[in-house]
Amino acid sequence: MRKFTSMFVIIMVAVAMLTACQKDKGESGSTTETTQEKFKVGMMIDSGTIDDKSFNQGTWEGIKAYMKDHKGVKGQHVQPSGETTADYLSAADNLMMAGNNVIVAPGFKFEEAITELQTANPDVSFVILEGEPKPLGENTLSIFFAEQEAGFLSGVAAALQSQTGKVGFIGGMQIPAVERFGWGYVAGVAYANATFGTNVEVADYQYQGTFHDVQGGQMMAGGMYDKGIDIIFSAAAAVGNGVINEAKARTENGENVYVIGVDVDQYDEGLMSDGHSVVLTSAIKQVGTAVYDALKAYGEGKFPGGQIITMDAKTDGIGLPEKNPNLSTETQEKVDQVLAQIKTEEIIVPATADALESYLSEVGYDASTINYK
Repeated sequence: MRKFTSMFVIIMVAVAMLTACQKDKGESGSTTETTQEKFKVGMMIDSGTIDDKSFNQGTWEGIKAYMKDHKGVKGQHVQPSGETTADYLSAADNLMMAGNNVIVAPGFKFEEAITELQTANPDVSFVILEGEPKPLGENTLSIFFAEQEAGFLSGVAAALQSQTGKVGFIGGMQIPAVERFGWGYVAGVAYANATFGTNVEVADYQYQGTFHDVQGGQMMAGGMYDKGIDIIFSAAAAVGNGVINEAKARTENGENVYVIGVDVDQYDEGLMSDGHSVVLTSAIKQVGTAVYDALKAYGEGKFPGGQIITMDAKTDGIGLPEKNPNLSTETQEKVDQVLAQIKTEEIIVPATADALESYLSEVGYDASTINYK
């Protein structure tokens, strides 16, 4: 009887173990995408808010997407009390005290803080977007984007779609990523003129100075539209919401003006009551994908710490939205053609002010009135 009882217990334990294993497998017996890595990821918010419809939000969306696919992962975000290194260090300390194993920092302003944090916390992994701590620690991944390529595509689209022959650019803070967007945009307009026969000028090019002054963005956009500019590329995070607001107000009054969004597809942000959007297209950086892939690598024990990754056209890290309802079929075809040429390096998009100056000279574009430096 004792032998029978022992054998019964052994069989039941085996069945329980087999059942538990099967719960982590799909019908085909392979592990499903919702694997149960258990770690915590914390994000520090850059200038602006988590719902800025741009860089911060795109980063957080990537984290949320990973959490959705991996139920054992938890995430949170914090708003630093200010924009000094001490503020960032304090925010990071709070995240680490809460048990976060991975800290995500979107923006070059976190460089100094991450430089300190990576050394003091070797067991924590850091992901910094658009920044590179020096030296780059083995527990830190630095991710950059080829903004100039996305800006170039936007410039081509703007030149092909403009009805007035005048387009504009509004940047937020004058930082490298925003500058690259602007340089690429100007180059794209010049390329369209030289290649597709358009005759469009970048009639105004300004930086608002912040990433959060919505009203300031709206006022600046109003001044540009008053000059006859009909398309504005806004690479300015929440400031761009003001540009969109101005475009909506003018569209309601019968004007035909547009905005080019940034970082994420902002088409829905420009929707009017009649279903029309004032967002012509958007210069996209696949921020969410970059963060998702970084977390995936961490969860699999393959975190590429100590590396610098650049997301560009070749890696599908930048581009325009898959669907652009406001672009004509002809414009979309030409933009797709240009994208393919960037991928094959038939077109090299200038990524510095000096390179842009040389490029404009080569294609015969007079940039004497553009303050892009």
